[in-house]
This record gives sequence, structure tokens and C-alpha cells, in this order.
Amino acid sequence: MEEFALISIVVILGLGTFSQWLAWRIQWPSIVIMSIAGLLIGPILGLINPQEALGSLYSPLISLAVAVILFEGSSSLDIREIKGISKSVFRIATGGAFLAWILGSLAAHFIAGLSLEISFIIGGLFVVTGPTVIIPLLRNAKLKPRTAAVLKWEGIIVDPAGPLLALFAYEVIKVLTNEHLAIEYLLQFFGGALLAAVLGYITGLIISIMASKGLFPEYLKSPIILALVLICFTLAEVVMHETGLLAVTVLGLTLGRTKKYVSSIGNVSHFIENVSVLLTSTVFILLTASLAKETIAQVFTLPIIGFVLAMLFIVRPISIWLPTIGTELTNAEKTLIGWIAPRGIVALTVAGYFASTLMNDGYEGASILMTLTFALVFITVCAHGFTLGPLARKLGLANKESPGVLIVGASSFSIALAEQLKKMGNPVLIADSSAGRLHWARKKEIDTYFGEILAEHAQYETDLTPYDTILAMTGDSSYNALVAQSFAPEFGYNHTFSLPAPEYYHTDQSELPLSRRAHLLFEEKAVFTELNRKINTTYTIKEIEVNQKDTITKDKLPEDSTPLFIKKKNNSIVFVSLRRKMTLGEGDTLVVLKEKNNSTVVNN
Repeated sequence: MEEFALISIVVILGLGTFSQWLAWRIQWPSIVIMSIAGLLIGPILGLINPQEALGSLYSPLISLAVAVILFEGSSSLDIREIKGISKSVFRIATGGAFLAWILGSLAAHFIAGLSLEISFIIGGLFVVTGPTVIIPLLRNAKLKPRTAAVLKWEGIIVDPAGPLLALFAYEVIKVLTNEHLAIEYLLQFFGGALLAAVLGYITGLIISIMASKGLFPEYLKSPIILALVLICFTLAEVVMHETGLLAVTVLGLTLGRTKKYVSSIGNVSHFIENVSVLLTSTVFILLTASLAKETIAQVFTLPIIGFVLAMLFIVRPISIWLPTIGTELTNAEKTLIGWIAPRGIVALTVAGYFASTLMNDGYEGASILMTLTFALVFITVCAHGFTLGPLARKLGLANKESPGVLIVGASSFSIALAEQLKKMGNPVLIADSSAGRLHWARKKEIDTYFGEILAEHAQYETDLTPYDTILAMTGDSSYNALVAQSFAPEFGYNHTFSLPAPEYYHTDQSELPLSRRAHLLFEEKAVFTELNRKINTTYTIKEIEVNQKDTITKDKLPEDSTPLFIKKKNNSIVFVSLRRKMTLGEGDTLVVLKEKNNSTVVNN
């Protein structure tokens, strides 16, 4: 039995991670892949039933995982993300959630056939669009920051509100149907919710104070914060069921607010984010693999399908369009936000709790709650996962251009390189803290960012969505290394480059200290001073058409030329680096730096 549980855990962890990787490779929404994987190994093939394998640990493990995921999402929020759209976010998270509760409850009663009591409980739960599903979708869609911020903030703020609304409806029903329960019973509910919020706030303050005073070492910072998050969640749950999510959300918001004052807390974010990605993939497979065949079979009935369609095409659009009348959102933004509302882990886990509780209380209609919830989760995940990107591009809310390049450091060479990229149809942005160095870039109508790109406020002042490659091209090799190191988690190591270090000009660049290395551009002698000397004298940037597939070596290029990048037939850009061979396909374009009077033919 222990061996089976061990094998089940390892298979689910591996399958969850593989699902994330496969989704990245084939450009599918990761949530869809994870849902299919869980259904295959669980109810369809019957290979694993995590609920049976884990026994009594099943529900607590899922609850703790959801707590960590919600904490990671709330701690990453920054009020500067919603600058100019705060009114919209507030209205959606309050009036929009209330409308979704009422309309969703009516749909559950009149379409799905549930009793009014059960309808108002499940209607409260279905307002959630949490970070377990919305953040993976946003990661792939490359929405414009404003639209992405609204969806992200709504998901994280409303996520703990859904279970609380469901619990509130349940407590009201108990008071109304049981004459022995007084109004004080409801006051206990509000007291428990308030206590959970206060607990989260105090825990966040304690962590901030301890970090600022150096009361725990750096190597223990992440484990201590993670442990305190789980303790906070558990204490809130002990006080009153379903308030733990509220506690960790408030805890995350408190830490997110203090991060700018206690910078060391921000260093924990990457660790928590990585844990959150692993937990999201694992928990989603756990839940879908544990579903019964009967639950899936009942999905394809007219009342349930009708309920899901009503939630998609009536409840969600109304709950967005009405509250946002007279706000900053454009019609295109309202259309997209009014369509995107995938449900996920929180809806499935809390629905299971209420299904068993209501059935114990004698509500026979509660038997279809898991079927109803699974139908809403799976259909919204698939529908919104596959349509978010195309719809956003159609509405002009996502990048439609070829992959762009962010260049850090304005100089004669970097401006010439940017001009060539722009000429070939790729977006390019040059960032520099010197207005004087940016002058010639602006004269050539190249997009620029004036400011320190490493400053925290830079991500809120400029839209980096169109750019998937970053080049650190200043004259300071240490600064280039810092830029590359800072942006590698966002752009990916294979899309982060810097110029070779000038102090290693006459030696092998492999002797560079590990902390100074990134993907080094072009060739070993292509240092800042040499590139700018060439571009300011007799050299220019030229395109070379490729007529057959080949691996280009230095001896096949025009004499004294430096290969810069390859423009592929699919419009992607591949930069030449010291660690990458130049493999060219038929129809590709090789761009080189060469003397003006040299031939531009590749020797084969």
C-alpha cells in the first residue's frame, strides 16, 4: 500500500511537470493539458486514484497547496499595476462578484434544477476565477499589461471571497431553516472571517519586521516564510472552515505592500513562484484523477450543459459590463474580460466539501454538485484557454507583431542594430538612463525607454510584452551581466544575451567568472568599443539571403565580417552567440556587420 502511494505521488508530480513542458512546446494552455492528463490516468484508464492512495491526507494536502498558490499570487500584486484602472478593479471585485453570485444562483436553480438553498450556496462559490488557472493562461497569452492586471487582480481578490460567500449562504440557510439557531450564529461567521483577516495581516507584519531586522538568515528566509504561510492558513481553518484562503490572501497582500520597503523579501518571490508552478500542476492532476466515472458521465446532460452556457454567455458578461459602466475600461477590454472567467482548483475542492455537508444535512440535490462544478471547470478552462490569445489579438489587446527585441544601452552600434531589426519588421525598444545617448535613436524613430531598466518602477512604466529577447549592450560588462541575470527569469536563458567583456578581449571568454557570463553575443572580439569603432567608420549592417540549408562557419562568410543574427522564415530572430552554431535554412536571412565594399555572398 505504501509503495502504491509512493508511486502515485511520483507519477502525479512527473506528469504535472511534463504537462507544463508539453503545453509550452505545443503552445497549448497548460491547464487543458493537465486536465486531460488527470482524466486519462484517473477515471478513463483507472490507473491511479489519488484520493484512495493518499487517504486522509488527500484533502489537507490539496488545501495547503492551494494556500501556497494563493499566497504567491497575492504577494506578487502591486498597486502600481492598476494605476488608472483601480475603479474598474474595485467594481468588478465587489459589484461584479455580487452580480455573478445572484445571477449564477438563479441559473443553478432555473436551469440546472437545484433547490434555491443549494443554488445560492454554489452560486457564491462559482464567482471564483483564481490564480491557479488565470495566471497560467496570462503567462501564455502575452496580454497588454492593463488587461492582464484586471484579470489577475480580480482572480486573486475574489478567490477567497467565493468560498466565504458560499459559507455565508450556508450559514444563513441554517439560521432560516432551524428555529433553534439565533442571529448570533451569523455574527460568529463574520467574527471568524474578521479574525482570519486580522491573523493574515499580523503574520505579514511579523514577517516584514523580522526580515527588516535580520532576525533570520538568508538561507532560512524562504522556508520560514513558507512555514508561516501554512501555519497562518491552518490556524484560520481551525477557527472557522474556509477562512484560511482569506488569511493567506491578506498575508500575501501585506507582504507585497512591504516588499518595496524590505527588499530582501522580494528575493523569496522566485522560490515561492517555482513552488507554486509545481503545486498548480500537481493539484490539478490530483483533483481530475480522483473524479468518479459517474461524475464525468453526468456532465453531458441538458440541464448541466445549459447551466454552463448560461454562466459563459449571460452571467459573466453582465457581471462585467454593468459594474464597469463609466469606468476607464474600453469596450474591447470589457469584451475580453467579460468572456474570460475560468474556474479551477478552489471551485473543485470547496464544492466537494459542500456536497458532502449538504448531503449529510438531507439535501439530495447536492449529489450533482461535483458534476456541475467539474463541467464548469473543464469547459471554461478549455473554452477560455484556447480563445484568450486569439480573441485578445483580434481586439488589439495582445501583441500581434513578430517577436521583438529589448536592447539595454544606446550607442552607435546598438542604434544601427535596432534600425536593422525595425526595417525587417521586428519590434525593438532601446532602454538607457541617458537622454543624450537616446537622442539619435529617437531621431531614427526607434522606440525608447528613458530610465533605469533595473529599477522596480520600470516594469510599470513600459510595456515589455512585445519583446521576447533582451540584449545587454552597454559599455560596462558588469552592468551587462547584472541586466542579464535580472531578466533571465522573465525572458528565459536562451533569450538573454550580453556583449563579450572587453577586459577578456585578448583571452578566451570562457575565463570569465561564472557570475559575469550570459549568452555572449556574436564572437569573442565583438566587444563594445570594437563594434562601435567599426559602425562609426567603414562598416555597415547587411543582409545575406540563404538559398540552401547549411551550417555557416567563419570561413564561409565575407572577409572581416561579424555575423549578428538570423531572420528565420517564420519571422523569428536567432542571435549568433559563442555557444550557438549558425544553422541556416533555405529562405532564412543572415545579417552581418561588414565593410561597405565587401561582397555579401555566402561561400558554400
